[in-house]
Amino acid sequence: MNYDQYNAFCRALPATTYVVQWNNSHVWKVGGKVFAIGGLGPDDKPAFIFKTSDQNYHYLSDQPGYKPAPYFASRGMKWIQHFVSSAATDEELMYYLTESHRIVSLGLTKKLQKDLNLNQV
Repeated sequence: MNYDQYNAFCRALPATTYVVQWNNSHVWKVGGKVFAIGGLGPDDKPAFIFKTSDQNYHYLSDQPGYKPAPYFASRGMKWIQHFVSSAATDEELMYYLTESHRIVSLGLTKKLQKDLNLNQV
């Protein structure tokens, strides 16, 4: 996945906003909270950071092309960096970005979730 594909995918998720910050990283937010970061990984290739569930964090930490996200993981946060792109892992990445969006949106206040039309049953 390249940055254009990543940005197009994140843009299509509900109630997202985009900003370039933290050393020219492509940062996506929902309700003002970060759910995905696109920046440079090993060998200056695109790498993507996202929030995960505890279970996915432990699973992905040991998978090829994934590692605990620099800065976040060292502070006890469950964020993973995906740094090897292929057709198969790009499909996985889309799943994990969607899950990150969901996890972060569930942490927003109920009022904000309602205002953004998120997680409504």
